[in-house]
Amino acid sequence: MNVRIAADASTDEAAAIATALAEHLGEAVEVYVGDGDDPVAVHEADSSREDGGRRSTGDSGGSRGRDAKSIPDGPTDRERRLREEIEDIHEGGPEKYRERLAEQGKLFVRDRLELWFGAPTASASADGTEDDESDGTGGVRFEDGTFANFDAWHPSSPDDEATASDDRLPADGLLTGAAEFEGRDVHFMANDFTVKAGSMAERGVEKFLRMQQRALKTGKPVLYLMDSSGGRIDQQTGFFANREGIGKYYYNHSMLSGRVPQICVLYGPCIAGAAYTPVFADFTIMVEEMSAMAIASPRMVQMVTGEDIDMQELGGPQVHARESGSADLVARDEDHARELVAQLVTYLPDNADEKPPTADTRAPAKSPEGIDSVVPQRPNEGYDMVDVIDRIVDEESYFELRPEYGKEILTAFARIDGRPIAIVANQPAHRAGAIFPDAAEKAASFIWTADAFNVPLLYLCDTPGFMAGSQVEKEGILEQGKKMIYATSSATVPKQTVVVRKAYGAGIYAMGGPAYDPESVLGLPSGEIGIMGPEAAINAVYARKLAEIDDEDERAEKEAELREEYREDIDIHRMASEVVIDELIPPSRLRAELAARFEFYADVEKELPSKKHGTVL
Repeated sequence: MNVRIAADASTDEAAAIATALAEHLGEAVEVYVGDGDDPVAVHEADSSREDGGRRSTGDSGGSRGRDAKSIPDGPTDRERRLREEIEDIHEGGPEKYRERLAEQGKLFVRDRLELWFGAPTASASADGTEDDESDGTGGVRFEDGTFANFDAWHPSSPDDEATASDDRLPADGLLTGAAEFEGRDVHFMANDFTVKAGSMAERGVEKFLRMQQRALKTGKPVLYLMDSSGGRIDQQTGFFANREGIGKYYYNHSMLSGRVPQICVLYGPCIAGAAYTPVFADFTIMVEEMSAMAIASPRMVQMVTGEDIDMQELGGPQVHARESGSADLVARDEDHARELVAQLVTYLPDNADEKPPTADTRAPAKSPEGIDSVVPQRPNEGYDMVDVIDRIVDEESYFELRPEYGKEILTAFARIDGRPIAIVANQPAHRAGAIFPDAAEKAASFIWTADAFNVPLLYLCDTPGFMAGSQVEKEGILEQGKKMIYATSSATVPKQTVVVRKAYGAGIYAMGGPAYDPESVLGLPSGEIGIMGPEAAINAVYARKLAEIDDEDERAEKEAELREEYREDIDIHRMASEVVIDELIPPSRLRAELAARFEFYADVEKELPSKKHGTVL
């Protein structure tokens, strides 16, 4: 059968017509184009095929039409163009900004993702070959919104190339997606500082919000790799005050709080709105000589207050690690920051419905036999509580948070027999272990976070109580102390309390004493529990009587007698005799005792009174 079609028909169209007609009619078909004398496409019966199939050929200038079944395996030009666009986006912002990163000691954002998650998953290059190597583990699993804001900056013609290169907005300066980190699935976001200094605008904000909302659905942790100068002021329409704008970040942070771990690492100056993400996160890591966060930039501060200050003085790591307490840890460099987070996540579950992962048991770094030797005989003599902890917990498992802030209390994760625990311990090496406002706030926050993620609590008590004086009253000692007591009261995880030495005043309340529903209160032979210490008690109760004794020797003898009587009254043996504490144990047995009790009470369930929530925090 011969068919003639319009002169402007292509060879492919002729071949398609020949194939369709031949298959339908069951006979050979020749297709002619226009006034041509030779057929452009021929489809004839194929006797070698049992199914009676046909083949079509076409030619133009003597060539035959292509077989409809022989579709090329390689990428088309259309796919190549797409791959080239993706590669261009992956280059980040203008080259001049990327070059400055090295001067600042920072990694380009995609190199940072490779540091965190390993080599990218293998993908084909524009010519169809595999251009990335991967061992099949780790890596970014996928990315969302690569083409965000693409139309706003990508050149539509070669003539636009120069203009576009000065104002590149690849991915709108914000990368979001999912990855594998230390064997755990996580969501991530990372600012690209080469794009408008990592600033946030409408499309990037949308990506950030979607990532947070997906984390709520999946129950998987979130890593915020922050390096942002805040919102783009000149583009604020569309993302600042909108219902689904940048303000929704902090709503979502609040919804995620206590649901999944939120971990933030700062790589640069995070200003204004950007600075709220690290403080909303459960854990914040800053990097020396690189990170900073503040409610306003130094230039804005100078304009508003007249204060002349640089970024590090305003909100650098030392400010937030020592003064504000907003930084949990300070890393030496980018590699160290990753190492810290890799260690941190080993103590945390993926979400509040799970328990933290366990590890193999390791013996403590120092023998438990030395615990009693560490604790001085004299109640007022200082010592380092870490020396006790080293004899209780598994070797190399002690991981302290906020070590430079509120030093009178230690807050740390560790393991006993491979089981993660959260330690709240008084530190007699600093101001006798008295509880100051910043230490109380630090402890309350840590207790609250540990309880949210099902990490059992261990209190090591050796404190003269809450600090007194006009200065601490101005700093809110009652307010912060209240929060610590509230957090201890509301925690539903298993709690073990050890009276190591002093447990005076409300200190025993805040440190998980008998009235605060601990699974156990254990005492060491050095322990004392009382309203106050002997010196203060004698001064408060017997000062007038002692003053009436004229003879100095007689007065000193009476004072020593009263002191000894008082000490017997608060001695841990009496507390054990009256069953105020659950058990008085030899110090060398403390680790074994705690291990047994944490294991026994691992599945204990506690309920709080029915209410919307407390009003203290």
